[in-house]
Amino acid sequence: MAKMSFGPKGARTRSHPIKVDTKSARPLEDVVREMKAMQQLQAGADYRERSLAIHGLICALCGREFDHTNRHLLTVHHKDGNHDNNPPDGSNWENLCVYCHEDAHSRGLLGDYFSGQASKPDVAVAYQERTESALGTLGEKLKKILADKKQES
Repeated sequence: MAKMSFGPKGARTRSHPIKVDTKSARPLEDVVREMKAMQQLQAGADYRERSLAIHGLICALCGREFDHTNRHLLTVHHKDGNHDNNPPDGSNWENLCVYCHEDAHSRGLLGDYFSGQASKPDVAVAYQERTESALGTLGEKLKKILADKKQES
């Protein structure tokens, strides 16, 4: 392999041989794997593994248990909606299965749709806290809408 130099108008001026030490060169796959691992650690992507270690392989809402064969179906939900808030004690995380996680993020949006408030662009609705009642935010909004319709009649 040779290193080429170019002049001001793009013409090739000279080439310099580059010496590559093939004995100490690592396979490309190893280099790429190492770079990806370093990038994930820098971005804080290890919070999933920390949350799984702290909270266990169980969904915090439905109670479904997971093992090594289906742990990819278990996700980490940020309680305050801020994915950059990753305290080491795991207080902002809860492990949810993919179904409960989707439900947690769509619950408020569906309630707003039924109440006629869906035209307001409010991203924070998807991250609002769940109430302790069995029906949660969506159920309470639907009950309120039905009660309001009964009063109108």
